[in-house]
Amino acid sequence: MKFIGSLMGIIRAPFLVLTPACVAVGIGTAYWQTREIHWLYVALVLIGALSAHISVNVFNEYFDYKSGLDTRTWRTPFSGGSGTLPAQPDMEKITLGIACLSFAVVAGVGLFFVRVRGWQLLPLGVLGLFLLVAYTPWLTRNPVLCLFAPGLGFGVLMVMGTHFALTGTYTWTSFVASLVPAFLVSNLLLLNQFPDVEADRSTGRNHFPIAIGRQASSILFGTFLLAVYIDIILGIIFRVLPVWCALGLFTSVLAWRTYCGSWQHAENPSALIPSMADNVLINLITPGLIAVGLFIS
Repeated sequence: MKFIGSLMGIIRAPFLVLTPACVAVGIGTAYWQTREIHWLYVALVLIGALSAHISVNVFNEYFDYKSGLDTRTWRTPFSGGSGTLPAQPDMEKITLGIACLSFAVVAGVGLFFVRVRGWQLLPLGVLGLFLLVAYTPWLTRNPVLCLFAPGLGFGVLMVMGTHFALTGTYTWTSFVASLVPAFLVSNLLLLNQFPDVEADRSTGRNHFPIAIGRQASSILFGTFLLAVYIDIILGIIFRVLPVWCALGLFTSVLAWRTYCGSWQHAENPSALIPSMADNVLINLITPGLIAVGLFIS
């Protein structure tokens, strides 16, 4: 039981629920286009997507432990890592093994869909694999790359990759819909970086809360939240998204409260935790409502 608990910590199991929310958007755009669901392919897509999420989480745990960051962070329920490896350093090799194994599963699922659907999936797949291993050791050293990489992976690549795996095509609908989780997930990581500024700076990281400060980063956070709802509205106006996707706008009230909290408590990480919790809810509920809108249209 202790090993299982440690394993759940390393893969950051509670956070994996984000993956089905993002994949659901791609399934929804595919269903809206074809009016059918290939359940076996849906299952394979979900396995690949969850493996990708596990892989990036575990690589992050491993690299943060090796850099010494894990011993310097102030952990919250949403940031600072699981603390598993500092408490159990004997799991270092197991952690790296899990990261590599899940990476191999992602590659295998991707190659299957390249064979079944076509080579056009390959560029997304290669870029996705690169992000899995490059995010923690390299991309976190550049504020712009650190900001956009999570949204690119969980938004554009995951949603459009799911759509292509289920339909064999790319569409403007899948792209516009993918921007919702793209902005949200980039924002999720952005706000979660606020408590880690001092620890991250000490190990060479350079994200926006370090580069421009927490207060200015809260404005960037609000801008990305606004971009989510503008994307939905414009998608509906230009008939790229069905009108039922307006369901996604219901989280705007929660988003406003979250932004206000990020501005008010930008320099007080402990007081920021309720806003971080609201931010997680926005990341889960909004893509889910977009998916529902696509399915009922």
